[in-house]
This record gives sequence, structure tokens and C-alpha cells, in this order.
Amino acid sequence: MTKCLQELTALLPQATISGELSVTVTSVTADSRQAVPGTLFICLAGSHVDGHDHAAGAVASGAVAVLAERELNIEGATVITVPDTRAAMQLLAPAFFDYPARRLRMIGVTGTNGKTTITYLIRAILRQAGFRVGLLGTIQNMIDEEAIPVKNTTPDVVDLQSTLAEMQQRGIEYVVMEVSSHALALNRVAGCEFDVGVFTNLTRDHLDFHETFDNYATAKTELFRMLGRNGAIKPRKAAIINRDDPAGILMQQAAACPVITYGIDGRWDITAKDLRIEADGVNCTLTGLYGEIPLQLSITGKFNVYNVLAAVGAARAEGIGLPDIITALQSFGSVDGRFELVREGQPYTVVVDYSHTPDSLENALKTAAEFISGKIIAVFGCGGDRDRTKRPIMGRVAAEHADIVLATSDNPRSEKPEQILTEVEVGIRAAMADGCRAQQYEVIEDRRQAIVRAIGMAQAGDLVMIAGKGHETYQILHDKTIHFDDREVARETIRRMR
Repeated sequence: MTKCLQELTALLPQATISGELSVTVTSVTADSRQAVPGTLFICLAGSHVDGHDHAAGAVASGAVAVLAERELNIEGATVITVPDTRAAMQLLAPAFFDYPARRLRMIGVTGTNGKTTITYLIRAILRQAGFRVGLLGTIQNMIDEEAIPVKNTTPDVVDLQSTLAEMQQRGIEYVVMEVSSHALALNRVAGCEFDVGVFTNLTRDHLDFHETFDNYATAKTELFRMLGRNGAIKPRKAAIINRDDPAGILMQQAAACPVITYGIDGRWDITAKDLRIEADGVNCTLTGLYGEIPLQLSITGKFNVYNVLAAVGAARAEGIGLPDIITALQSFGSVDGRFELVREGQPYTVVVDYSHTPDSLENALKTAAEFISGKIIAVFGCGGDRDRTKRPIMGRVAAEHADIVLATSDNPRSEKPEQILTEVEVGIRAAMADGCRAQQYEVIEDRRQAIVRAIGMAQAGDLVMIAGKGHETYQILHDKTIHFDDREVARETIRRMR
């Protein structure tokens, strides 16, 4: 990908330019370590690092131009000075990569819980219908079957546009992506024209960033405002909205395009009835706009019925036929770390789940209660350097829906694990004082020891829920990141105890 610098700077009418505009730009980055000959280096001022301090280094590595917010005295490169480099980057990156989202069908999924599973469900349906599909999400990015590691749920605007361009060049027709509230608030999706937006639900999360729940909700509505924005290049827009969730009405009001509603508890466009939830799957019948669709699913839990409804709505909005939808859904297995069963021949059930918010933890434990006859033993923690207000709430939720609670470390990051656990314990103790379900709780800082303790307590018919980290294969401690996979630890423990 190459562009003349003059073509790019034409997008920045407020820019002051020092140097030649006839140079050719062959790459764009905000990371000086990625600067190579032909790079346009963008100086971003972050909370810990200021890109302006690394501009000279980027030029030494071959950068031919620097985008900055203040005058820089650098020889050997053109310096473009603008009031806001982040805003300028959001204009330049899509243009540099020739607006790849305009040549792809883009399906964005937003909400607190369920995004990952829904994107994988939609991907499975589209692939069953014969399309080539790219996926951008929490676990991994995928180009057809090729997996690519991820840094953020939604990458920054340069990485996102670069990935979309690669997908488009490799023949991808659809991109299904998780769209986080951070990405919407920070406009990381600049230059993306979405065709379908899906809303899952809205519960307490990320208030360390958004500060208030209203701000969090407003960020989510931006995806649906984008669907009706003037200047759309592609036809056919649709919003698929969970109207059982109280925030669904906000998303519907924001969507200036046709809306398909879904849910279980109301008279929506797509709903479900006759739910039979078991450990190894769900039987149900979808009803509504598309008639009655009996399904036998290999994923379990009421929350997964919601995920299926959302995927069906998105697929039908794109004209996918019911035979392909039914075949894909009934052959769909679990997503890594999403209510994932750990099977080692044990007489009790072990589940690893990514639930890291009060609502998702409650959903996971309620799902377990629907088919488990014995005790529920919950192992969970809360991440450090994240929303502290949810810690006692999650403690209460665990105590209200499990028989035995083991509070442990998640990713403590820079915080002291014992302080995080003290805040979680407040909620556990308050719930137990109110006469909740839990009769016993323990605080075990070491996550491995907590998992071993939980599995050691389990008897035939019980369920051990290991919540919070799901698919993650690491644990972030104060001064290091170590390998840690809840599923591996659970398997090793079960084998050793047999």
C-alpha cells in the first residue's frame, strides 16, 4: 500500500507543513518501533508515553514524515503539525488503506456480554452459506481458518484498517467483529461503514473508563447511530436488538435503519419457546418473523439462547436461508472459555467461563443451577486496575447463586491481590448475613490453589464453576505475566485426584 503524502495531507486542512509533500508513504504507525523506510509516524501523547519523544528515533529508522501536535525540529523528514494527532489519524488511516470496509459486508456486535459467542455463531452461519468470513474479537482474529493474535477487543484505527485491508485483498466477503465501548468512545472504528449492528445487553462494566453507566450506554448507541449516517456507500442496513434488556430501547431509538428485535420474555420479532436446558445442550423452538424453527443446540444455558436469537436476526437481515442457519447452529460447538466443559471422566461437572461482570457471573451460575442436582462451587476473582465498584457486587452474586464460594486472584495487574479480595469479600459477607444460598466461603489468593481446592471439594453431581478468565492463557501479576490456563489447571488437577 502506497500513497503520496500530499494526497493524505489534503485531508487535514488545518495542518502546517514543513518539508516535501511529494514523498511516498508506504506504511503508517503510531509505534516508533515499527517505523521502517517510507513510514508516516504519528505522535500520540498517552498517559505513560508521548510519541513526540520518539519521533527522531522513528525518522532514524526510515520514517519520511511525522504527524505531530507541536513543532518538532527534525531533519530528514516532513513534519505535519495539527491540533489533534489522534483525530488526524482517524482520517488518515482509512484513506491510506483505501477504505476497505466499503468493500466488505461489516457486522458489528456490541454489548457487555455475549459478543464473542454471537460473532462465532454468525461466522458459522455465513460460512455454512458459502461465504468467506473474517472475524475480529476478544479471543483471536481470523481470516477464514487462519488465526491472528489480538491486542485489544477492537484494535486501534491503524491496526484495524490494516487488518481489514488484508482481509479484503485475500477475498474475504464478510467481517464479523466485536465492537467494544472503548472503541466506540475513542472512535477506533473510524472509517468503518457497518451494515448490521447487534446489541446483546448492558450491565455494569468498564466504569473505570466511562465513569457513569449513562456514559457507558451512550457509547454503545454510537454503533447504531453509525448505521443510519448520511453518506453510506453500501445498501441494506439493519439493527438487531435485544429488547428484553432495558437498554435495548436506547439502541433502537439510536438506529436510523430497519430494526429486528429479539428476546424471550416479550412479543418481539424473534423469540424462543419450549426451552429445555441440560448440561450438554438446549432444545428450543424459535418463533416470530421466520415461522417456527425447532433447534437442538450443543451449547447450553438461557444466555446462549439469546446469543442464538441475535445470530439468527443478523443472518436473516443478510438474506441467509433457514436451512443454512439451522445446519450451522445445530453443528456449532462451544467457544473457548465460554461455558466450556472440562471433561476428564470425573463424576462431577467442571466449567470454565469468561464471566467477569456481575451479570455474566449470575447468568453462568443460574445456568448451572438449571441442570445440576448437587452443590455449585464457584471460583472467581476480579481484575486489578479495572472497575472497583463491581467487586463487592460480584462477591454478592457468587454468594447468592453458589453453595460454596472461593474468592481468588484474577489478573491483579498493579494492584495488591489482598486488597482486591478484601473488596470482593465485603459483598460475600453481606450476602451471607442476609441469608443467601452460600453456606461457606474461603479466600485463597493463589488461583491455582483455589482451583485445586474447589475440585478437591467436588463430589458426584456437583459443579465447579471457574469464572473470570475463560480462554486466557496468562495471568498478569504486578511485575510479570505468567502462563496460566484455567482449563489446563483443572485437567491436571482432575487427573491427579483420580
